[in-house]
Amino acid sequence: MLEILNRLDTEAFLWLNAQNNAWLDPVMYWVSDREIWFPFYAVILFWLGWTYRLRALAIALTIGVSVAIGDQVTSSFFKPTFMRLRPCHEPAIDQWVHLVWECGGQYGFASSHAANSFGFATVLTLLLGQSQPWVRLLYVWAIVISYSRIYVGAHYPLDVLAGAGIGVLGASLSVSGYRFFENQYHFKSL
Repeated sequence: MLEILNRLDTEAFLWLNAQNNAWLDPVMYWVSDREIWFPFYAVILFWLGWTYRLRALAIALTIGVSVAIGDQVTSSFFKPTFMRLRPCHEPAIDQWVHLVWECGGQYGFASSHAANSFGFATVLTLLLGQSQPWVRLLYVWAIVISYSRIYVGAHYPLDVLAGAGIGVLGASLSVSGYRFFENQYHFKSL
């Protein structure tokens, strides 16, 4: 069963990765680069502070915990445990991989980019989605980042899906902690 799943995942990767275009390569390079998003995060944090004042600190901390969970589970547990080579390191297919930038670490299961972006989107959606419905659009951003990891040749589709699941789970746990402390200390009204 794992062999069939791996074959289907590889075929899906090769097809998706082959849907490249010279004009899109630099765009996907930048989308995939974590540092390019720092101004975006700064704007979100500024907006949180402006809109939610002291409560913004608790929301930002919840985002930080979620991202830490996603990053540590994917990088410190999944990658060394499963040791699944990134497609760009897989000798059986590396000649067909459209690589846009450096390949990255040896192992790719599961995607930290997907975990972190889906965690970020999920925390804001769970905490603010009722009053700020636009935050749900962050899932589009998370999907684009996750797809970029396939496009640049760094991850298989299942790496990305597992990372997204880990991010959503980490965010759900973080928000549960937030709500526990919110009920204990009544900081929602701050």
